[in-house]
Amino acid sequence: MLAAWAQGDREADDRLMRAIYDDLRAVARRRLRAERPGHSLAPTALVHEAYVRLVDLRRVHWQNRAHFFAVAARVMRQVLVDHARAHAAAKRSGADWRVTISDTDGATQPRAVDLLDLDRALDRLAAIDQRLSDLVVLRYFGGLTVEETAESLAVSSATVKRNWMRARAWLFRELQSQPVAPGSGHAHEPG
Repeated sequence: MLAAWAQGDREADDRLMRAIYDDLRAVARRRLRAERPGHSLAPTALVHEAYVRLVDLRRVHWQNRAHFFAVAARVMRQVLVDHARAHAAAKRSGADWRVTISDTDGATQPRAVDLLDLDRALDRLAAIDQRLSDLVVLRYFGGLTVEETAESLAVSSATVKRNWMRARAWLFRELQSQPVAPGSGHAHEPG
């Protein structure tokens, strides 16, 4: 179905949207729970914007479902970051776009961080270790399970679990120095 869709088959487009819509919407709902309450991007809008951007990627040689959702995770990250940037520019503050990150051993309380700070930290992590950054995008923004992430990255589930802990610990340390704005809104701990 992905191959037919990539070649412009309209029926495949409709079938694909029906097949993945609920999954994408569930991912979008989970991601948006990590944002401040009452923000202007609804799960349906996130799914639709992500789908529109995915349509522009028809020429991708889709390998399988995990590959599609890996790309969808990256697209959703970009939609959320673009929306946060536009909101921050309009309000001159990104403090309302906060998510929660914690260290891996639970020694400290999870803390809210700005989505744009997280995005910049992920870019810094990518410069050091692209695979760890990709893993965070797949798990956190894409909502992929350990097994789906392992399939997408062509590694074992044990490697995903180990690297997930490393990536979260690195992000926690990297973002630890970021100030937390009072009344920063609702946040959600990535699973």
